Amino acid sequence: MILLFIGGIILVGVLAYLGHLQAKKRREAFQLLAQQWGFRFYPEKDSGFASRYSFLDHMDDGHRRYAYNRLSGNVDGAEVNVFDYHYETYSQDSKGRRTTNHHHFSIFTMDLSQRFPELNIEREGFFSKIGQALGFDDIDFESLEFSKRYKVKSRDKKFAYDFCNAQMIDYLLRQRDLIIEVDGATLALTFRGKLAIERIRPNFERLQAIRSFMPNYLFNS
Repeated sequence: MILLFIGGIILVGVLAYLGHLQAKKRREAFQLLAQQWGFRFYPEKDSGFASRYSFLDHMDDGHRRYAYNRLSGNVDGAEVNVFDYHYETYSQDSKGRRTTNHHHFSIFTMDLSQRFPELNIEREGFFSKIGQALGFDDIDFESLEFSKRYKVKSRDKKFAYDFCNAQMIDYLLRQRDLIIEVDGATLALTFRGKLAIERIRPNFERLQAIRSFMPNYLFNS
């Protein structure tokens, strides 16, 4: 029993050290990206910044919410932020033991020069299809393939149709893992789990592409 206890302590220590090395490597990779892009880098846990975007989905969930490894800069006059995000939830078993569940995301935001109605776009899943069968609203489009592949929600259908124009639909049909949100003056991409470092730059470029497909007339009204 003593040997098992000691072995358990050693294992926990090894896992903690490996986690420390992995986190350090990720911070260094983000810092390199900041240098390459001319962005500022904020590695620390920042609950205040998380509160700033608490209107976005998932960013008002759970407890101990914070952003970290944040890249912040300006692209064509628009503020852009790329960051890891964390929150906690708790569950309790029949014996009263509490388990802490950690939820991680990678989030990309771009400030817009105009405020817009809330719009959410994500891939159709099993539960969303059940929701539609029960009568939950999902905006349909002339492209049947797009309507089958994506769940689009907004109280403003005209804005949804303007946003999901022919170019945007064609682009999104070539993507597989995007969760897009527009809320007020913010455009955001959300990814469940922490993206591998090599996927940060391509998804930053996807954020820029999506913004480029928003029609100019939306910003002239």
